[in-house]
Amino acid sequence: MTLAELLVRLGSFGLDLTWRVACDEIVDPRCVEMERRSAEGGMDTLTLLSLTTPFLQLIDAEARGFAEDEPVVILAEVDSSFWDVRAVDERVLDELRRRYPEATDL
Repeated sequence: MTLAELLVRLGSFGLDLTWRVACDEIVDPRCVEMERRSAEGGMDTLTLLSLTTPFLQLIDAEARGFAEDEPVVILAEVDSSFWDVRAVDERVLDELRRRYPEATDL
């Protein structure tokens, strides 16, 4: 699963967020661009989505979605195959559980 796929699965909840991304491993030039935009105050969801497709896999990266300067969703990719997802709105997590029944709560 890619960051782009998770962003799409957030649906309308994620549309109005401002994103900041940090990558521990630079695996693609788009990682540099995401970090640059993050340092400049973040980027909207559609911009982040455009930088994550097609098929960008991240390693040890974290995307934080902010609403009014408060983080409301955190998407952390650990090793290009494992995601840690946190959200203030339980409905977001419920939707991800529904779409990905193999997901487990930690």
